[in-house]
Amino acid sequence: MATQIFTQITWLANTRSDQGFVRGKGLSILPLLQDAYIVIEDQVISEIGKMEDCRFIKGGNVLSANTIVLPCWCDSHTHLVFAGSREKEFIDKIKGLSYSEIAAKGGGILNSAKKLNETSEDELFNLAWKRLEEVSKLGTGALEIKSGYGLSLEGELKMLRVIKKLKEKSSLKIKATFLGAHAFPTAYKENHQAYIDCIINEMLPVIAKEKLADYIDVFCERGFFSAEEMKMICEAGKNYGLKPKLHVNQLNSIGGIETGIAADALSLDHLETVSNREIELLGDFKGASTLLPTAAFFLRSELPPARKLIDVGAAVTLASDYNPGSSPSGNMNFVVSLSCIQMKMLPEEAINAATINGACAMEIQKDYGSIAVGKKANLIFTQPVPSLYYLPYSFGNNLIDKVMINGSFI
Repeated sequence: MATQIFTQITWLANTRSDQGFVRGKGLSILPLLQDAYIVIEDQVISEIGKMEDCRFIKGGNVLSANTIVLPCWCDSHTHLVFAGSREKEFIDKIKGLSYSEIAAKGGGILNSAKKLNETSEDELFNLAWKRLEEVSKLGTGALEIKSGYGLSLEGELKMLRVIKKLKEKSSLKIKATFLGAHAFPTAYKENHQAYIDCIINEMLPVIAKEKLADYIDVFCERGFFSAEEMKMICEAGKNYGLKPKLHVNQLNSIGGIETGIAADALSLDHLETVSNREIELLGDFKGASTLLPTAAFFLRSELPPARKLIDVGAAVTLASDYNPGSSPSGNMNFVVSLSCIQMKMLPEEAINAATINGACAMEIQKDYGSIAVGKKANLIFTQPVPSLYYLPYSFGNNLIDKVMINGSFI
């Protein structure tokens, strides 16, 4: 691929070369280069700097005035592979039914599982491919995708094989998470241990043999999996080299945070319902405290306490939770805006949380999550905007001009 040079960039945002989680007060620091240039060679950023130091003053692609270039979003929590939408449950929610009430009458995760098991692997791949194309145009360059709508050996393997195929064919960076412990199938409603045994003794060995997953997840929630059940599944997953990335404290606090920390989880996700003591624990937690504000928005539940978490030094991370039931959108631009509007995050904090921290929550920060020499050229080029703050402020407009993945515009 020929060398590409972009000059007269109004702002080059998040030009950090450090590769760890950004925490606490550090989240509000977003390294910027004003009046900048960037050089890309063989899909990789080879040089960045200020125009006054540029050797290519008369060359390259001159960008429009007031254009900002950011790293692509790193969406570290999605359920992008699913068979069908659930807008009928959306009406149930409008009529006042709770998440738990919808699940109790066969809706929710079990509804998605029924649809998925009736859908062929090829059709499932085609549906997911369209969603991948949509989120990439909205600036997502890397994402994690979970299984969890199969809830059987055949269904979970089908999902994970689709994710593996997406990994192989897509230019986006994709990580796969095994979420067989998403809900208890109806047949195991009265015999939880039998399903957990199925996950541990039947699913995990095949998943490991076929190298279908990078991580393991459990939905730790009242009416789903207890903290003790989560611990058992995480220990089994770790025996196969799968680190935990866990759903905890979405609706209730039942010990998921303490158990997840003890299990050395890479990330603890949701955190809508947390006590002051749990917030303090997350301040010392080495992994990501991943917030999913569009899920809380869609369910009309309490949003996670982002400010309190930032103040105690947590590694706050933002993700879309793209799924058909509680967050039917993978638009990370809206996630960033909502985080500023409703969780009172500063734009700098939200951008860091959705880029470098998202990359760390998928262990891909060496190549993704910021604009630095040696990293992949996964970049968002905005339309002319008056300032960085305009991006979350103007939440209803698509302010992306172009998206570059691996050095090529899509």
